Amino acid sequence: LIVEDEVRLADMLRRLLHRSGYTTDVCHDGAAGLDNALSGIYDLLVLDVMLPKMDGLTLLRTLRAQGSTVPVLLLTAKSELQDRVAGLDSGADYYLTKPFEGEELLACVRALTRRQPELHDPDILTCGDLELNRSTFQLTCGGRSLHLSRKEFDMMELLMRNCGLVLTKESLLLKLWGYESDAEDNNVEVYISFLRRKLSHLHSRVRIKTLRMVGYCLEVGT
Repeated sequence: LIVEDEVRLADMLRRLLHRSGYTTDVCHDGAAGLDNALSGIYDLLVLDVMLPKMDGLTLLRTLRAQGSTVPVLLLTAKSELQDRVAGLDSGADYYLTKPFEGEELLACVRALTRRQPELHDPDILTCGDLELNRSTFQLTCGGRSLHLSRKEFDMMELLMRNCGLVLTKESLLLKLWGYESDAEDNNVEVYISFLRRKLSHLHSRVRIKTLRMVGYCLEVGT
């Protein structure tokens, strides 16, 4: 999630992150940024300090008070020691002073996302008789294997990380397409259908179960 009131800079950040494979949402004021950040769907928050409606430090303190542990990268034109200290004391994980180079920001993003527990998992995720290789996008069952598209992989990874747990359509939609996307429920249904065909092709005992009006979960058969 990018929270930055300078529209041109926010768009530059969005394009930079998109080229590096990240899905992003953008907010241009602190109030909207806090509302989005509290959804819990983001892996990282890129946050400007000087914002309309609610400044970045107030947003950050409120977010931490609500129990959110999402990594936060602060962006600001302020470089005085007391400003950096205030940002870190408010709950920021790193502090980047404007102007900055795109590669420096991407390095910070990579470093902060590596700290998250879910990203320390091994390259191979398992659920029942399925294995998902996070490096090659290969889904394997027994001696059979096939390659997933990026969106298929992202959806299967979410389902396998939550094997046996129900994921709502809304959570899949927001996590995989983002708040600002025009994607709708049928986009989720289409990719669920793709994955079901691939599970059938692999002759896997794992199936994607639909809970009517709720969502989907992986179920391991006998």
